[in-house]
Amino acid sequence: MSHIIQIQDLYKIYNQGVNQVRALDGVSLAVEQGEFLAIVGHSGSGKSTLMNMVGCLDTPTFGVYKLEGKDVASMTDDQLSVIRNRHIGFVFQGFNLIAGLNALENVELPLIYRSMKREQRRKVAIECLERVGLGNRMHHRPAEMSGGQQQRVAIARAIAAHPPIILADEPTGNLDTASGRDVMNILLDLNAEGRTVILITHDREIASSAKRIVEIQDGKVISDQPSKSAVS
Repeated sequence: MSHIIQIQDLYKIYNQGVNQVRALDGVSLAVEQGEFLAIVGHSGSGKSTLMNMVGCLDTPTFGVYKLEGKDVASMTDDQLSVIRNRHIGFVFQGFNLIAGLNALENVELPLIYRSMKREQRRKVAIECLERVGLGNRMHHRPAEMSGGQQQRVAIARAIAAHPPIILADEPTGNLDTASGRDVMNILLDLNAEGRTVILITHDREIASSAKRIVEIQDGKVISDQPSKSAVS
């Protein structure tokens, strides 16, 4: 396997000077293509900051981040937009669905930015919703669906562009146990198909579904090892 993500001595420093805060403090990390990796840590540990860096939502103060062999720091804003739209599928704790759009329209939205023709993007959106078990709910708006159903719409939206990387930030955080299990099973299936899945969570039980667990504390990686499920 090849490294799809390479991070070396990454720092994110706020208020540089006497009162500086090191949200990331020299993080180095490599992720292989097709891996299922969980990044765990308590609130304030730096895991969300690291997610923002990996997702090209923020830039580091220092350090190197290479995505698919390309140095992210050298990319233009337009190139970063393409990365976020085509190479990384985002799944957030808060779903981030547009209330005025139904499930089908929410999934279609990122495909519009790819200039995909209407007929094609509708076909793709329907396939993705059926993939996550919502073929019978595609004309419902978020307020008409449960939290678990909304998260499945968010996953359908994330995979619609067929990105090689799925970045899931606390995807089960607002869900009941059964819905959370359904979401994790979908992520496991996507990984089995070859997608690289990076899961950000504070929940070690959820993290145990991954094949590798990286623990971050005070902006530093303090542990990086296979999960029990990977070695059993």
